[in-house]
Amino acid sequence: MTQVRIAPWSEDDLDLLRRLNAPEIRAHTGGPETDAQVLARHERYVRFGDTGQGCMFTVVLPGGVKAGSVGYWEREWRDEQVYELGWAVLPEHQGRGLATEAVRAVVAVARDRRTRRWAHAYPSVDNPASNAVCRKAGFTLLGETEFEYPPGHLMRSNDWRLDLSARRPAPPRRDRSSGQLP
Repeated sequence: MTQVRIAPWSEDDLDLLRRLNAPEIRAHTGGPETDAQVLARHERYVRFGDTGQGCMFTVVLPGGVKAGSVGYWEREWRDEQVYELGWAVLPEHQGRGLATEAVRAVVAVARDRRTRRWAHAYPSVDNPASNAVCRKAGFTLLGETEFEYPPGHLMRSNDWRLDLSARRPAPPRRDRSSGQLP
């Protein structure tokens, strides 16, 4: 599995955001945005990490290659404060498990904040790849729901939930005498 890292969104990530605005990437999220909308989104992403309400990250591969975005943000869902997660990976990097690794990394960041119990993701019911990411990252499918995204547009989504207060799996225990795994 490729090791990915996530880096807070920066001024240098505008080109990546423009590439992530492609029709094939935005097909399940309302389609591409105008350049003005992309510029406004980029400015929000750059400032967002300083708000304390979440953070957007660049998905970075070994060698510094930028492969996508991932983030979490506060929202109210069914009268409860939760984190919502979202991600996108460039087509040339899809199908390699990078989105799942990036989601796991951002879950760890959100979990370490200790401010919300639940993280949710709402991929379209017609997006098998994003639904698979949720399953592989340990989310539980709660069922289908109507979800507003982009604003003013209702879409049929799956509601996936992850308990941020659950203990993380312990690393494998080593045999103290030999240093080997039991």
